[in-house]
Amino acid sequence: MVDSELLLRGRGITRRWGGLLALDDVSVDLERGAVHALIGTNGAGKSTLINILSGELAPSSGQVELLGQDVTSWSQPRRARHGLGRSYQRNTIYPDFSVFENCRLAAQARTQKPWAWWRDAQGCEVSCVAARLAATRAGLDDLLDRPAGLLSHGQKRQLEIAMCLAIEPQVLLLDEPLAGMGAEETERMLALLAELKTGHAILLVEHDMDAVFRIADCITVMVNGSVIASGTPDFVRNSAEVRIAYLGEH
Repeated sequence: MVDSELLLRGRGITRRWGGLLALDDVSVDLERGAVHALIGTNGAGKSTLINILSGELAPSSGQVELLGQDVTSWSQPRRARHGLGRSYQRNTIYPDFSVFENCRLAAQARTQKPWAWWRDAQGCEVSCVAARLAATRAGLDDLLDRPAGLLSHGQKRQLEIAMCLAIEPQVLLLDEPLAGMGAEETERMLALLAELKTGHAILLVEHDMDAVFRIADCITVMVNGSVIASGTPDFVRNSAEVRIAYLGEH
């Protein structure tokens, strides 16, 4: 890893829905320079955990630290402004707007100036520069003027990451960015993640096991709201408990 600086930490996270225990004392560390993959069957608690880390959902107990600060009670927008970016399973782009406008709107959320309500938001140079840089890093610099709705599926996923990058995050929470991609699009996304991890801590929720074992530096395996294994890809691959509970081996 390039840098082992700890950027996001979840400690003892538990979430109950009435009598249902969705997460049971889950802990996770995200370090700069590393891709930390979170895997598990449907209903394992992956989405609940990422929602708690991002601030969309409050834990029943436990703590979330971002850049060394306790942010457990912070809202999602406040965490985003403090350096946390998040993508979703479903596309959350604005299809009628251009690639550039999608990125500019994301950047504008970080550089809000409510006191300057009379100014044209499109004239904010800081947001425009951040938007162009984000699109370039995500490999979309040749598509800035294209309506987002006309992008391919893989390009739309790249745009979602570009929109995350436009807020200049240090931590990226990526929820199934490879879903629905063909082989060529998957290769482009994996190359992008490998480039991005040098300056970010990345949590990757993904079902493509071949891709996970290729890109991840650390893998956490969840079953029924609990962590059953966490460690290097080799450690997880050789875990008898993981093979039985998740990979279906005996």
